[in-house]
Amino acid sequence: MKPAVRSRDEHPDGVGHPRGSPLDQLDMRVLARLLAEGRISFRQMAQEFGTSTSTISSRVSRLEEARVITGYNVAVDFESLGYDLTAVTEVTVSRGKLPSTEKEIADLPGVCAVYDVTGDYDAMVVAKFRSRKELSSFAKGLLAMPFVERANTHVVLTTVKEDFRLPL
Repeated sequence: MKPAVRSRDEHPDGVGHPRGSPLDQLDMRVLARLLAEGRISFRQMAQEFGTSTSTISSRVSRLEEARVITGYNVAVDFESLGYDLTAVTEVTVSRGKLPSTEKEIADLPGVCAVYDVTGDYDAMVVAKFRSRKELSSFAKGLLAMPFVERANTHVVLTTVKEDFRLPL
């Protein structure tokens, strides 16, 4: 069982906000710095922020425990790896079957994102493919799923921006 996150008053470095609670200025600076340069050392951050390495380490650990930081990633140019096609697919799912169908879709090869949405469709799927054959197989596979009623796939012509790191 995961230990409960303590309140600010209970933790010596002032971190311990439960998910959704406001973070203090140092928390936000640490997050912004990690978003900009994920490989920065705690020592370098501590020097930049005028604090100790142990404070930075403790802050990052507490942010991880509180699931504010959920992992570490590298930014990749997928086109350079041969993923030349990006598709955005609108999906309609049978009533009551959305969560399980979305989980099944999320596990398909090439799927980068699955969203519950409002409007005429139930979900939006973003996926990347190396060839039209892969895209075709994906689209036909979606339509063959038992609870997918309709799927409308759009092929991205030009990617103007693709970066999920928001400025803090």
